[in-house]
Amino acid sequence: MMTSLLLYVPLAAPALAALATAVAGWRRATAWAGVTAPALLLTAAVGTAAVTTSGRALTAGGLLRADALTAFMLLVIGAVAVVATWAGVHHVGEELTTGRTTAAAARRYGVLVQAFVATMALAVLADNLGLLWVALEATTIVTAFLVGHRRDRASVEAAWKYVVLCSGGIAVAFLGTVCVYAAARHAGGHGTAALDWTFLIQHAHQLDPAVMRLAAGLIVVGFGTKAGLAPMHAWLPDAHSQAPAPVSALMSGVLLSVAFYAILRCKVIADAALGAGYTRALLLAAALASLAIAALLLISQRDYKRMLAYSSIEHMGLVALGAATGSRLAIAAVLLHILGHGLGKAVLFCGAGRILSVTRTSRIAAVRGLLTEHPALAAAFGLGLVALLGLPPFSLFASELGIARAATAAGLGWAVAAAFGFVLVIFAALARHGATMLLGGPAAHTAATVADPARGIAPLAVGLLACAALGLVLGPLQPLLHAAATLVGAP
Repeated sequence: MMTSLLLYVPLAAPALAALATAVAGWRRATAWAGVTAPALLLTAAVGTAAVTTSGRALTAGGLLRADALTAFMLLVIGAVAVVATWAGVHHVGEELTTGRTTAAAARRYGVLVQAFVATMALAVLADNLGLLWVALEATTIVTAFLVGHRRDRASVEAAWKYVVLCSGGIAVAFLGTVCVYAAARHAGGHGTAALDWTFLIQHAHQLDPAVMRLAAGLIVVGFGTKAGLAPMHAWLPDAHSQAPAPVSALMSGVLLSVAFYAILRCKVIADAALGAGYTRALLLAAALASLAIAALLLISQRDYKRMLAYSSIEHMGLVALGAATGSRLAIAAVLLHILGHGLGKAVLFCGAGRILSVTRTSRIAAVRGLLTEHPALAAAFGLGLVALLGLPPFSLFASELGIARAATAAGLGWAVAAAFGFVLVIFAALARHGATMLLGGPAAHTAATVADPARGIAPLAVGLLACAALGLVLGPLQPLLHAAATLVGAP
């Protein structure tokens, strides 16, 4: 009974923080309650991981279920949300002080961020494909208001584009869910229980192959839209560039991965029903397309927030490449990549928000000499770029190496060669843009417009330390990674 209560904490903690903000408004106490809520979520995730690493699953209320994969995703949500909400305390506080936002807007922001975290937690805790779909649709509704938070022309246009494209993708995923339900009913499922993960996994071999082929294609396209995979990625650069920096951190660092989590869950069922070849082909196509588009668009990118958004497409492409490989080593590397990318991107987007506050511009060419003018902020942003580029000691180095090794061992050497050819182009583009911003003499626009440019660096430092620690030693995370990879990966 007590262990089952662990499943309610990730939902209850953000809900209570949202309620406190709605009642009391954005105050110092409610702002830090917004940080405490994801910290409690992270604590519950650690407890859930301790129970599920042995192979045991937790259930609660007939709707919630957690195994090792769920526990790992809760760790990702909690870790990234702590960094983002902690940075958000300084971000919103400064906007209120300078008059760039109102008390009502700050209250709305605090409520919506906590609702965002809760819906993502619900998505990974759902014991039912239908409930998972509902949770992901709820994230679309909540984040649409966050993307349009500033209510100017650019942010409202980005919010509408996000709603239209992601809702279209979710609608396609709904059709895939209906197909899975039809196949499950023919296999003996009854009512909503026909979409329970346990039933679908146990009866996967009995699902109609023709229906499941259609379902798998629709699900990869539908949830892949929300995960930012090409060619369904068009919403991502606009939404990430217009949302408040902590929200961009949550969207890039967690939301994309939660959407891909849905693909991983469905992949297990589709592979049992159809064999691994079908979903492998779909994911390989999406992976290479994502990497190619990210490489082409990053070369000439002029906006550093959009640059980080296109980098997210690259990393989701690498995640798709590992998932296409499908072995346990590949899935373990994918999960490590998801966590490392989430932490690194949270640091970079929150750092980008600080740079925007200091320089009042998001143009790369207008930001020069950050290392000279604002060394602490530049160091955090520069190290974040090092992590994003997959250089040691950060964890993306180990995860990218693991994905390449696993894919090569699975006979996908040609895909690895193509994928990492695009990665080299992306590496050069990001390094050039980063050097432009960090080095050289200061531009005319870079005079500080805030009292303390180094304010809010602490959460970025914590995120960088966590990312570096994962690259050096996995420690107690290793058994959880192995258990989660066993649930999804082929022997």
